Amino acid sequence: MEAGSPTQDQVASEVCPHYHAAIELIGKRWTGAILSRLTEGPQRFGELARTVPGVSDKLLSTRLRELEDEGLVEREVEAGTPVRVTYSLTEKGADLGPVIGELKQWAKRWHATA
Repeated sequence: MEAGSPTQDQVASEVCPHYHAAIELIGKRWTGAILSRLTEGPQRFGELARTVPGVSDKLLSTRLRELEDEGLVEREVEAGTPVRVTYSLTEKGADLGPVIGELKQWAKRWHATA
């Protein structure tokens, strides 16, 4: 083994970089709640703002943009006055549905007991 190379034990104990990136993305404040609401179907910006408690419009807009950039959320603009914007999960985002569902169940089982 070359000097300075990690040992097999060190390599085995490192967190998978893909897992780490995913957790960093969905673990940002409000992102989990936004994704949870979108698993229930497309939502307009105002609906999301009302149903995600405590999120400001600015932060909601930022998180939605981040999720859109990552390919998890798509934005549809409906022409008219006023302009209506609807957000929905992409196929990639919808693939998180079972994970979010399991996390909700875990939270129901364990959060109240903490």
